[in-house]
Amino acid sequence: ADYILLTPNQIYLTGKGPGVTNMTLWGADDRISAIYDIESIPDVSRIAAKLREVLPEERDIRVHAAHDSITLTGKVGSTNGVAHALAVADAFKARPDQKIINLIEVGGVQQVMLEVRVAEMSRSLGRRLGINFVAGNNGSIGTSLIGNLGTINQFTGGGTAGNLDLKFSEAINTLFHIAGGDFTFTQFMDALKEEGLIKVLAEPNLITLSGQEAKFIAGGEFPVPVPQGLGTVAIEYKEFGVALSFTPTVLRDRRINVQVQPEVSELDLASGTTIGGTAVPGITKRRVSTMVELADGQSFAIAGLLSDSVRETVSKFPFLGEIPVLGAMFRSTSYQRNETELIVIVTPHLVKPLDMAKQKLPGEDYVDPTDAEFYLLGLLKGRSVYAPASPLGLKGTTEGEFGHAVPKF
Repeated sequence: ADYILLTPNQIYLTGKGPGVTNMTLWGADDRISAIYDIESIPDVSRIAAKLREVLPEERDIRVHAAHDSITLTGKVGSTNGVAHALAVADAFKARPDQKIINLIEVGGVQQVMLEVRVAEMSRSLGRRLGINFVAGNNGSIGTSLIGNLGTINQFTGGGTAGNLDLKFSEAINTLFHIAGGDFTFTQFMDALKEEGLIKVLAEPNLITLSGQEAKFIAGGEFPVPVPQGLGTVAIEYKEFGVALSFTPTVLRDRRINVQVQPEVSELDLASGTTIGGTAVPGITKRRVSTMVELADGQSFAIAGLLSDSVRETVSKFPFLGEIPVLGAMFRSTSYQRNETELIVIVTPHLVKPLDMAKQKLPGEDYVDPTDAEFYLLGLLKGRSVYAPASPLGLKGTTEGEFGHAVPKF
């Protein structure tokens, strides 16, 4: 520090930099009259004023200065308040090399439970009518296929019409068969009607601290062969099922900012492939990634899907398939319709720890049934071990209230 002697009774001190020094004063008789310890610290009044101006709702933030740092203390209502206070202090600090020490506490509940409901309804309707036929004589076999009903091993020469090697699916039925002499004609029909209904309802719940990510998955894993060098095969496992990951941030006034990513996946054999002779199923996924801001206990539908697809295919024999009525014997038709409805609803809650003395665990009140209850009454769960006693007891019996009397306060 430097000083300037203004008058015999006045001294003006100026600081050169942060630090601690002392000042000694002598009197007229050259004796020490006073010693002062002087600490030079940055001026933080400007930062404190800006914090009150920018964050008027945060009235408990205090600013302390040290030699080369600024310390923020107090309590705020949310983690966003901490971030805003640090940003203001960093913008208005005296020197760029000054450090900012954060000792601010976040008040209120900081644990968040996210309740997610995933509901999906999938309906499918399929109709198929396929007509195929095969004809041959003693010298050769002639075939004709209209629909994709199966395969016929074709050959010529020494075969006979009665020894046709036919390979069809189990759904094939013979429509009619004509045989006479060395000639045979067989017509096949494949008729099928399918209706399917799939319902998925998942309610995963997760708890985490404000600003921390939490993950959850309920499902399984399936192996996938991965070819390696030198003809070896490694196995990798892929997850499927209901998955959830979210990152909450508690704001003021019990509001919660939630970044959530739910996912529903299932095995799909139709979209699978074959690796090294092993059939590997595909995966059908429905995934949502979004950010919402809700109050404690409010629900919000963050995603919805309505899908309706129709596919119809007609295969027919040229000319013969065009004949009215009789043309149905020479064509194959396929009709497939799929409808899917999906909705995802999220509900955040601010939670506190439970008192385990007041909570019941699953199966805690289970009682094994007696022989009479199991064999005669067919009960899988026994009745209460102790029947409730009569408040006044029963006259002429020993039944009544028993046990230690605990005074009520």
